[in-house]
Amino acid sequence: MKIQERMGAGNSRSSAPVQPAVGERLPAPPRERKPALAALAVLLILVGALGATVLVLRAGDRIEVVKVTKEIPAGESAAEGVNITSVMVAEDTSINYVKWEQREALTKLKAKSTIPQGAVAVGEMFGAKETLPAGKASVGLALKEGQYPADLKSGDTVAAYPVLSGTSSGKGSTGSGGSSSGGGTPLVAAAKVSKVSSKSDATVSTGNQNITLLVPQEEVAALASAASEGKVVVVRVTGNGN
Repeated sequence: MKIQERMGAGNSRSSAPVQPAVGERLPAPPRERKPALAALAVLLILVGALGATVLVLRAGDRIEVVKVTKEIPAGESAAEGVNITSVMVAEDTSINYVKWEQREALTKLKAKSTIPQGAVAVGEMFGAKETLPAGKASVGLALKEGQYPADLKSGDTVAAYPVLSGTSSGKGSTGSGGSSSGGGTPLVAAAKVSKVSSKSDATVSTGNQNITLLVPQEEVAALASAASEGKVVVVRVTGNGN
């Protein structure tokens, strides 16, 4: 009887489920695959890489253009080594840059209006001939030594006074030909110097100077009359930005 009970107990133990050994991993359930999401992720990565590449390429797409190094008055030309230099900028087809390779053409063109120092030149700034601002006129003066400041240059603002004939050693003396300025009433109170004779001009070596002034139209008559007789003295006034 005892033998049967023992055998029965042994059979009951052998029928119990076998537990996994300690340290063994249970098999993971199979994951659900989503190919659409995987394809979308790959596509986003490719788009981002392409965008970054385009930005890098555009940042390096630069061109050499003309930059103004010295103010160019209306009616004056641009010239290498005088008032322009080269500068690199990002290419933009919507802007009509004057490319550095086109700089020689600028010597044959005129500034339509005063171009400030530091500006990047564009084609709209220049034309085949000078374009005067509204209400302005261009007047040429032939001045003798003593009738103009020694360091007069394009872009200066000046006043033009009548010159009285006769000898004067007083305050109004110009120091040339026994002439003197005519007092406190100017022919032109403020005019822009648009052109000054270059140093290679023969008149400069004699002390004479040819200049061109940009003046209001209502003041042209008096200035032109005095200029035709050589009775004008020019003095620099405030407003030159110096």
